[in-house]
Amino acid sequence: MSPTRYLRTSELAKAANVHPNTVRLYEQWGLLPPVERNPFNNYRRFTQKHLDQLLLVRQALRFTWLSGDIHATVYEIIAQGVQENLGGALELAYKLLSQVQAERAQAEAAVRYLERWVEGVPPDTTRPLRIGEVARLLDVTIDQLRNWERNNLLETPRDPSNGYRLYGPDEIGRLRVIRMLIRSRYSTMSILRMLNKLDRGETDQLRQALDTPEAEEDVLFVTDHWLTTLNDLEKGAHELIGQIEATLTQRQSEESD
Repeated sequence: MSPTRYLRTSELAKAANVHPNTVRLYEQWGLLPPVERNPFNNYRRFTQKHLDQLLLVRQALRFTWLSGDIHATVYEIIAQGVQENLGGALELAYKLLSQVQAERAQAEAAVRYLERWVEGVPPDTTRPLRIGEVARLLDVTIDQLRNWERNNLLETPRDPSNGYRLYGPDEIGRLRVIRMLIRSRYSTMSILRMLNKLDRGETDQLRQALDTPEAEEDVLFVTDHWLTTLNDLEKGAHELIGQIEATLTQRQSEESD
């Protein structure tokens, strides 16, 4: 067996295209396996396994801004890598892929519902409803309905006798679309962009409108172009799987030598 080749912090940083302080932070946060120290100068003694884990972390952290189950799976993958359980990390990477694909399927379903609604969906009711009735019908809060109106996602007619909001079939149908898009993680800005196009009578390319910020628009969230983001994340999950499989293959080859 060949002697272990030790790597300096700067070498790991260069290989992963990060600052050396990032490597130290990852070590401090427990994202890398424990690192030995040189007994003569106390320098860190990184190995190829640390570099493999650093590259895994860099790839996996692309997903951590997503909340919920995906966020948890990413940190489980990193934890398995720290424990040098690459088989477990690979299994979880496939789980991550399925979670991203589920997000993408939900986002696509919301777009299809939008397109079907534009073509014409039978209304829920023919009589106007008050805000409390709409909230119960759509399983949302009154505050959510008011917030969507404040964000210009819809205008609600008022009862001329008392000023109360009255939601007719058109408003309720529009609210169903808004609710489904929001629950599928589309940003308020992307929904507003699409609805403005629709209100101008432009009923084609609504999918592109949801996913394509205007030239003068500040892009603040990845959900401002959610379909593109999900496509990139799915590619990233495949890359993570390939990366772990390549590391496993390399280690098996080294052990057999």
